[in-house]
Amino acid sequence: MLSEWNQATSATQGVSIEGVRINLPTLDTAAEAAIRRAERGEGFTLFTVNLDHLVKLTSNDAFRAVYRRATYVTADGWPVVWLAGRKQARLERATGADLVEPLCRAAAERNLGVYFVGPGPKAQAGALEKLTQRFEGLKVAGAEAPMLPSGNGPAMLAAMDLDAMAQRINASDARICFVSLGAPKQEILADALAARCPGVGFICVGAALDFISGQARRAPRWMQRGKLEWFWRLANDPRRLAVRYAECAMLFAVLALGVAGTQVGSPVTAAEPRGVLR
Repeated sequence: MLSEWNQATSATQGVSIEGVRINLPTLDTAAEAAIRRAERGEGFTLFTVNLDHLVKLTSNDAFRAVYRRATYVTADGWPVVWLAGRKQARLERATGADLVEPLCRAAAERNLGVYFVGPGPKAQAGALEKLTQRFEGLKVAGAEAPMLPSGNGPAMLAAMDLDAMAQRINASDARICFVSLGAPKQEILADALAARCPGVGFICVGAALDFISGQARRAPRWMQRGKLEWFWRLANDPRRLAVRYAECAMLFAVLALGVAGTQVGSPVTAAEPRGVLR
């Protein structure tokens, strides 16, 4: 699949949107790359970039830094897919919410331990109950729902006992860890843990466990296919999302018009997945 991606783009390293390099083009390639690397016991981070991330990258140095170190990045959101298409890159939407179940299925088939960090205790417990029912043999190596300190960067990490958390994850023999805490905290935490857990792949999945548990309702399939999931979320949580989506709309307009947008500092690139699908 990656060979087709390379033929469809001018560079084998993927496509760059506002300095963020997307190097896995589809949900299938993302799941395959992650599970292959997990089987080999090679750590990684996997982020799913959307417009909200691009907005946050303009003002958060720590967020930019972890994106720069990310192993894999996929396109989460139709605007990112559309913007990539203007650069003759064919992407498919690959969200964190859509990665959890295929990776749990593959992990169960291969007897790979899976660890879960976040969201809250109730949503996590409900999601794990459903996942273990759906995927016989799924090895839940561990789970925790930390109360994160305030802040989205070094201050947050400094207030946490990262070494203790990393020790628990390493001792669990997990190969994959889903981090479900919301951006940018989940990406910043995943990056810090990846440095301490070299044999674990950290995948940031946003509200995935809330959806699986039923604590939150995801947009119906027809709305997802119709590129209207954003509208569903806005209609269900307007107070929290109105300002965020207005900022996203402004950035998208700037990028769609081809005007020089807000700079995110030095280029934010992800490592090319060389040899992942051999």
